[in-house]
Amino acid sequence: MNWILETVKRHIKDGVLNEEELVKEINKEFPKYAVPKDQYNAVAEAKKNLEKEIADRDAQLEELKKVDAESLKAEIERLQGENKAAKEKYEAQLKELQLNSAIKLALAGKVHDEDIVASLIKKDKLVLNEDGKAIGLDEQIESLKESKAFLFKPEGGDQQQQQQPGFKVGNSPPDNQQALDAAISAAFGNISK
Repeated sequence: MNWILETVKRHIKDGVLNEEELVKEINKEFPKYAVPKDQYNAVAEAKKNLEKEIADRDAQLEELKKVDAESLKAEIERLQGENKAAKEKYEAQLKELQLNSAIKLALAGKVHDEDIVASLIKKDKLVLNEDGKAIGLDEQIESLKESKAFLFKPEGGDQQQQQQPGFKVGNSPPDNQQALDAAISAAFGNISK
């Protein structure tokens, strides 16, 4: 408060106080020595909030002291086990899906019924490489071609049927009449000697 007294002394001349100049200078110098009310109120409110937060934190720390560490460890281990099981299940499902896709791709257009042939493939003997291709699949398909050839379509498709000898309904008749008569007789079992 000494600064106010010194300011007042500077504005007294011949025993008369120049109030207007005094008020101007006090208003100018006041922020250097005091805090404005709105700023004080904001700081006081922040202090009050911080004290409340500290009390809340202290209460939380006291609650944490009461927690059983062993039960928390057991809960964490249980959750880790569940997460591991879920990850293994996901990876197994993903592998199954990749194997099924690789098998279907390998059998596409080569068999009469993809589902039946796919069910005969031993998936546990297949290994997926980085490209998603099943190693050992070709060998199993070749083995099935030998043991259960009726499941597979003939290679070459319709061309092989067209190249088979003999007269079939729907084929064009032979060019000469004698060959036609022989084919008809053979079909009805009337072979003359």
